[in-house]
Amino acid sequence: MIHEGAFTVEPWTIRETTLDLGILAQTESVFTLSNGHIGLRGNLDEGEPHGLPGTYLNSFFEIRPLPYAEAGFGYPEEGQTVVDVTNGKLIRLLVDDEPFDVRYGELQHHERVLDMRAGTLTREVRWCSPAGKRVAITSTRLVSLEQRGVAAIEYCVEAIDEFTRVTVQSELVANEDQPETSNDPRASAILKTPLRAVSHEREQDGAILIHETRYSELMMAAAMDHDVDVPGRVEVATDARDDLARTTVICGLRPGQKLRIVKYLAYGWSSLRSRPALRDQTAAALAGARYVGWQGLLDAQRAYLDDFWDRADVEVEGDADIQQAVRFGLFHVLQASARAERRAIAGKGLTGTGYDGHAFWDTEGYVLPVLTYTVPRAAADALRWRASTLDLARDRAKELDLDGAAFPWRTIRGQECSAYWPAGTAAWHVNADIAAAFERYRLVTGDADLEADCGIEVLVETARLWRSLGHHDRHGVWHLDGVTGPDEYTAVVRDNVFTNLMAAHNLRVAAAACVRHPDRARELGVTTEEMAAWRDAAEAAHLPYDDGLGVHEQCEGFTTLREWDFDDNTQYPLLLHEPYVRLYPAQVIKQADLVLAMHWQGHAFSKEQKARNVDYYEPRMVRDSSLSACTQAVLCAEVGHLELAHDYTYEAALIDLRDLHHNTRDGLHMASLAGAWTALVAGFGGLRDDEHVVALDPALPDGLARLRFRLCWKGFRVTVDVTHDDITYTLRDGPDGELTIQHAGEELHLTTHGPTTVPMVPRTPLLGTPRQPVGRIPLGRQR
Repeated sequence: MIHEGAFTVEPWTIRETTLDLGILAQTESVFTLSNGHIGLRGNLDEGEPHGLPGTYLNSFFEIRPLPYAEAGFGYPEEGQTVVDVTNGKLIRLLVDDEPFDVRYGELQHHERVLDMRAGTLTREVRWCSPAGKRVAITSTRLVSLEQRGVAAIEYCVEAIDEFTRVTVQSELVANEDQPETSNDPRASAILKTPLRAVSHEREQDGAILIHETRYSELMMAAAMDHDVDVPGRVEVATDARDDLARTTVICGLRPGQKLRIVKYLAYGWSSLRSRPALRDQTAAALAGARYVGWQGLLDAQRAYLDDFWDRADVEVEGDADIQQAVRFGLFHVLQASARAERRAIAGKGLTGTGYDGHAFWDTEGYVLPVLTYTVPRAAADALRWRASTLDLARDRAKELDLDGAAFPWRTIRGQECSAYWPAGTAAWHVNADIAAAFERYRLVTGDADLEADCGIEVLVETARLWRSLGHHDRHGVWHLDGVTGPDEYTAVVRDNVFTNLMAAHNLRVAAAACVRHPDRARELGVTTEEMAAWRDAAEAAHLPYDDGLGVHEQCEGFTTLREWDFDDNTQYPLLLHEPYVRLYPAQVIKQADLVLAMHWQGHAFSKEQKARNVDYYEPRMVRDSSLSACTQAVLCAEVGHLELAHDYTYEAALIDLRDLHHNTRDGLHMASLAGAWTALVAGFGGLRDDEHVVALDPALPDGLARLRFRLCWKGFRVTVDVTHDDITYTLRDGPDGELTIQHAGEELHLTTHGPTTVPMVPRTPLLGTPRQPVGRIPLGRQR
């Protein structure tokens, strides 16, 4: 998507230097601005042309029926789809009597810049109308990270050669026309006119529109107000009706004169509050924006991001593409979560309608590790959202005749929305992934309050689920049958290693939490006998192993399945070109599964086992999931294949900047963007926390000269600076000025009094570099 000449590779910006309408939808995703509550796709200010118009409010959705050719007991009956809400981005311009449209006249200059330090999207245009009138247009857009319900746009028009009459129409538009949905099942189910008008109000400089959904019965409000600055006479008027509000500004500009409009936007929604309360809430947000003004919003945005980058920045020397991409990923992960505040972090964030706006296990598995180490407050909010859906998870477990709680595979509000059982309900590991995220948060932050408030209840109920799902055989071995691990091409199996290890971890941490909080455990009905049963199941969990090959089986019998003929099946992703009846019984893997187990539960494998497992599974993984490349980077780095790890890091980081999966138009891949951080920090930085300590073991590929990253650990800010010669640890803040970590398997004491430098130990692979399936060599080696 981003090619030489159109986009530049810069460390802190994404700069588009020419407008390519053929990739407009992809750039709209890339240029999205969000704060976790409001999401504004990077559509052109004038609204047309567009790829996919999009304005989203976190967890604002509509209900739709889930059709089945043949229904079954326990199948979810309703789905949830994110709604494109009232569009406040629209600012239409007429030069004399001709509308500004990039498809007409002469577009003499067009540049857009996403500034990841300022938190703004800037657009600069020079346009000559069909009648020969030339104007320069500059717009700057932001979604406030400081004020949750606020967005704003500064829009400037300058006459260049001669007197020009300028008309600006600033609008709020509900129920925009949507493009036809694609044939890709991962794309959104587009809903037509999902909003029903409730009320509208107007003043001279602004208006407010209130709508509600027909079936989910959610109500939302969108409001706008304007500051207008122009020399000479100007007329401003506003009209409003059900689905449209428009403020019109008319003036005349002599050459060199400018019209400047600041458009303030406010959004809010609720399932409970009355129309007057929601109106007043939105009006108050608008007043707050007007109070600080445009410059105040800009200053607050910069201050917020300065603090974020001080805690989270990753610096890469030697690969400019990865440097730009990892900051792009961190910026969008922050945007997806900063002000989500106990609402879901969707798989696409608020960048598009892909996956219907659903949250998956991606949140706890890929996004929350990044947030826990960089913005722990946002991680805590996301975990509190999961805990708030616990009653719905209990209901789902009861419906399935199981104990405890069964969290959904995909959802917005908390109900299960997956209509495909083998890769949905059967993927029980989501419950253990959630439990692991709670435990990681406690471990990394040292904050016990979250566990006491809501975490222990989640841990207890997920542990109860595992006990009702699993069973001991006559030999005392504990099994999990009918499960699907991360690899959705090998479904409904026995003893998936990843699932069994994660379930065992869930059972252990639940028992330990009950010991830490005995009173709360008693309130939840946990007995000594129940905790003992959890520990016993965890210790007896079966991990299939093929003695002949010397590798772990991804699931029981996996290594005896027929080999997939990669030479005759080279159209990827396979799920769009091959039936599942062929995929399920073969050794073809959609994404890292056993390899992910070695990352998240690495203590369960020896170094030799990791090396042999990587060697066996690399040729069978086709990476049809965006979740895979980052994990393969981590394990390849650990077993010494550093150059291959570099290639996978490149692929994970550039997934949307290069549109590698050909669906960036539907929104960005939050898990893979977070995975760029993981590939660098856990891969080349060697970060691990699965044995309840912070452990680091850095090593660099030849293509990177230096890697510097930052972590938050129990109140400390740790900077890790890695070169090919040595590693320097710098400790800031913290409760007592000293911290003990594990470096390359040995204890290392750090102090805030000064940096600590240790020599680099070269990493030698135990086996040769493994091959990949035909056509699936990672992108880095194809450059």
